[in-house]
Amino acid sequence: MSSTPPIPPYDLKTQWRIQRQQQKAAWRAQRDAIKASYNSAYGPRVPSLVGPVILIAIGLVALMMATGHLNAVDFWSWYGHWWPLLLIGAGLAMLGEWALDLRREVPVRRSGSFVGILVLLGILGCMAAGWNHARPWFSQWGDHDNDFFNVFGLPEHDFDQPTQSRQIPSNAAIDIENPRGDVSVTTGDGSNVEVLAHEVAFANSDSDAKKIFDTEAPHLTVSGSSVLIKSESNSSGRINIAVTVPKSARVTVNTGKGDVTAAGLGAGINVTARGDVHLSEIAGSVVAHFSEGKHDFSAHDLQGDLTVDGNSNDITFSGIKGKVTQNGEILGDVHMENISGAIHLHTSVTDLQVADLPGDLTLNSDNLRVDEAKGQVRVVTHSKDIDLSQISGDSYVEDRDGRISVEPAGVYAVDAKNSKGDVEVTLPPNASATIDGRTRNGDIMTDYDLHVSGEESKSISGKIGAGAAKITVSTDVGDVRIKKGSGFTPKTPSPEESSDPKMLNVPPHHQVPDISKAPKLKTSSELPAQPVTQ
Repeated sequence: MSSTPPIPPYDLKTQWRIQRQQQKAAWRAQRDAIKASYNSAYGPRVPSLVGPVILIAIGLVALMMATGHLNAVDFWSWYGHWWPLLLIGAGLAMLGEWALDLRREVPVRRSGSFVGILVLLGILGCMAAGWNHARPWFSQWGDHDNDFFNVFGLPEHDFDQPTQSRQIPSNAAIDIENPRGDVSVTTGDGSNVEVLAHEVAFANSDSDAKKIFDTEAPHLTVSGSSVLIKSESNSSGRINIAVTVPKSARVTVNTGKGDVTAAGLGAGINVTARGDVHLSEIAGSVVAHFSEGKHDFSAHDLQGDLTVDGNSNDITFSGIKGKVTQNGEILGDVHMENISGAIHLHTSVTDLQVADLPGDLTLNSDNLRVDEAKGQVRVVTHSKDIDLSQISGDSYVEDRDGRISVEPAGVYAVDAKNSKGDVEVTLPPNASATIDGRTRNGDIMTDYDLHVSGEESKSISGKIGAGAAKITVSTDVGDVRIKKGSGFTPKTPSPEESSDPKMLNVPPHHQVPDISKAPKLKTSSELPAQPVTQ
């Protein structure tokens, strides 16, 4: 007789665990069914390449800054200006992926997990842009009364270091680095380099001041044809350095915060500055880089090319026998006179090219004037009144929200376009031109027997004389005028006037200082207050 095994007692905990497992299995099955249904309707999810590409780019930039191959300040300044290109690039990449996905037999969905990264980078871009706009204000505040280095109002101590002198090769390359203070460079008759330093320290005692003097004192190091003159930065002082070099030496100056003055050099100069720069009587190429936009730059009597990079305030050039290239924002006024080489001036608002300028050029926030130029003149700008007079070459002008006036000096072509503003062309007495002009909303006036047609939208056409030069003018809103001029007499200055800055037609506050002799360094109490940038 067999016995029946006993029925196990009812286990509530076991039954509850089994029930949970069954519920989880049902949930998983339901989720998989929904996912399969969604994928069949909208396609499976495919990761986007935009996110990994952005992360790789961020990693490369961080690596370059960590290894010193990329300057962090320059990068954030650039990023604050151009960060919207990141959004444009990401959008174009997503459009490209979408176009590729349309060709798939099975539709897919792209992941958007990188959107958070884009939002963060956009916020960083806005912060960098805000800093770019606020930095000049902070710099102006810091320069108040020329006491930026004495933020705590400590007593001032002055000390003149003994003159350092070393004989160097005549063609030596001299590198001058001064993070806080002015630099003056002149030439001597011998083959020695001489360094004279005037130190300023802000300290409560003479002993504390001596420590600052010892820290920031310049060091003169000569290694073959390489010469290094370097002072150390000290937050409680500054040092003004006057350097005398052989005439044939090539000079490089780097100042963290201070003005640069150089005269008489025979092999050019390379300047990086966060202060005013004044150059005179220099042979060879000149390169100037400004890291801020509130400082003035003047150059007179240069025998080589001049290249300017970065933002600056007032610019005054005269007597330059070489090309002039400027790239960066100009916050003040520009005056150029007697430039023998080509001029190319580029800002975010204006692009100006002049082949040769025996006359003068002025530029400010409202006006651009060129008086007496040879060769082609090309202007692209907006919100400025443009006046080109006595132009011995073809002219191309493109403007909006301003007035255009062009006066060729002979039988030369003119192409002037304006979206909002008048266009006026004044032809010489011996004019020979073919006229083609139009305005959508304005009047047409002419001193010549030309055909004018239209009511609201008007046009003018015809020939003057043999019709040799092509004159094309147009404006959307404004008047068109074709005028008959009376001619002019060239105003080319004499050699004596060209070589004397006092004879130049330069505003008093823009005149180039006479620095043909070594300037004497002033103490901090004698230094003039820095002007506030407008």
